[in-house]
Amino acid sequence: MVEPSVAEIRKIVCDTFLLDPASVEPDTPLEELGIDSKGRIRLLATLEVFYEVTIDLDERDRLTDIAAVARVLAEARDNKPGETAAS
Repeated sequence: MVEPSVAEIRKIVCDTFLLDPASVEPDTPLEELGIDSKGRIRLLATLEVFYEVTIDLDERDRLTDIAAVARVLAEARDNKPGETAAS
């Protein structure tokens, strides 16, 4: 399974929150981008749909910047149950 890149996640964050990609670096705190706790929940939901994973809501506090989002997403993908024939 290919790991999502920081650039790919950055694009998702920018698209989801209508941000200028030039203002978003991998280590820019999400709060500086105007993404609060509710925004992090929205981001979790977006990532779950886009990557077809389940991310525990408790993980939202770990979403501090793009690099941290990539780590949480990678862990969720690593823990994803096997695909079924109906998928």
